[in-house]
Amino acid sequence: MLEMQGVTAGYDGVPVLRDVSVNVGRGELVGLLGANNAGKSTLINVISGTVPIMSGRLMFDGADISKTSAQDRVELGLVQVPEGRLVFPQMSVRENLLLGGYNRKARPDRSANMDHVVSLFPRLGERLGQLAGTLSGGEQQMVAIGRGLMAGARVLMLDEPSLGLSPLFVQFIFEIIDKLHAEGMTILLVEQNLSLTVRHADRCYVLERGVVAVEGASAAVAEDPRTRAAYLGM
Repeated sequence: MLEMQGVTAGYDGVPVLRDVSVNVGRGELVGLLGANNAGKSTLINVISGTVPIMSGRLMFDGADISKTSAQDRVELGLVQVPEGRLVFPQMSVRENLLLGGYNRKARPDRSANMDHVVSLFPRLGERLGQLAGTLSGGEQQMVAIGRGLMAGARVLMLDEPSLGLSPLFVQFIFEIIDKLHAEGMTILLVEQNLSLTVRHADRCYVLERGVVAVEGASAAVAEDPRTRAAYLGM
């Protein structure tokens, strides 16, 4: 469904990712792990189209989208739920969700997608008129994921969804991720939390200093000493 082939990318001509190859099969939940500054956010931004590729290529559903604009990638169904949630605080929950469904392809399905989001997050259904900025961090994460679903995601890319949340909300968010996975959603989960990710993902990649240090089935990645080295610099 999604494949990075030997991608080098970075900022102002300085590579952050070097010859990275990652693939996500249709219906898979794939984890992307690594310590701070490993290149995880750069990788997801390359897929989203906000960081240009220096070399290599990006394939989506069999087509080369390396030069496709960020907005066109959203219309194709590549949707990022950003780190830190980034809701519009002075807009209501409903308005935040509707903005997710603004692109041309998603607009006809806004009503059905809204029903789906509210079924996943009943708490949001009770707060549709509330300003998003007044919600708790966990509730804002629900809005951010719901906004991604409103966009008609075919591949949902979650960037650090557990960041800054209470353990109770982290558990709930991962239950929702599991539910979406069970529904057939293709998911790329970018996380620092190793133990959580390997429990939920089908496969994992571990980034270290912009290269793939470890890849494979989640259980094998968790037990690989190179994973510990990538996290602890040992």
